Amino acid sequence: MTHNRSSAIITLLTGAVAQLVRASACHVEGQGFESPQPRPVITIKHKGGRMNTVTLLVIFAVGVGLYLVFLFNFFQTALTRIKASIQEIGNQLKRQADLIPNLEASVKGYLIHEKSILTMLADARKAVTGASKSSDLDKQSAAAGMLGDILPRLAVIVESNPELKGNTTVLGLMEELRDTSDKVMYARRTLIDLSADYNIKVVTFPSNFVAQMFGFKEQAGLKVEEAKSPKISL
Repeated sequence: MTHNRSSAIITLLTGAVAQLVRASACHVEGQGFESPQPRPVITIKHKGGRMNTVTLLVIFAVGVGLYLVFLFNFFQTALTRIKASIQEIGNQLKRQADLIPNLEASVKGYLIHEKSILTMLADARKAVTGASKSSDLDKQSAAAGMLGDILPRLAVIVESNPELKGNTTVLGLMEELRDTSDKVMYARRTLIDLSADYNIKVVTFPSNFVAQMFGFKEQAGLKVEEAKSPKISL
């Protein structure tokens, strides 16, 4: 009896131990010895290079745009000033056309023996009158040159003639003609300089592309030789 009871207890204990071992094994297998899972790799994309490229492209585009605006304004401004210079030459020639006949009438009685001067005044009057009604720059330059040649010679004659020297009308007319002549010469020099700068931009790279894009053409202007001061022979 006692032996049977002991055997039963041993059997129970053995079964309990076996269950504990199995439970422990399951616990170890499920918790303690799990194979380590790979950690997620965090990648950080660097966008600095792309941003720098976009920034450079924007800066380049803005720079090109500003350059185009600058060239367009240059061409427009130069054309406006060229036209203004041509207009100024025409205005001063018209003024000369009004003054020369008055000067002729004032000095005619004193210059009986200076027929060459009277002839030159008459020729200048015709040339200036014709040039003032024309848009031909060559004619305008030729007319302005004729008057520029006459005035110094006439000034010498007036200085040597006491009656003419004291004639305020003659002196006033000569002063006005000198003023108009100076203004014509200044306008001619301005026209030459502006036309040269403008034409250089029209034909040289890269501004020639802008000129073609907006239809800016070369301007005839004046030849440098035509703008030289006339030689005076006394």
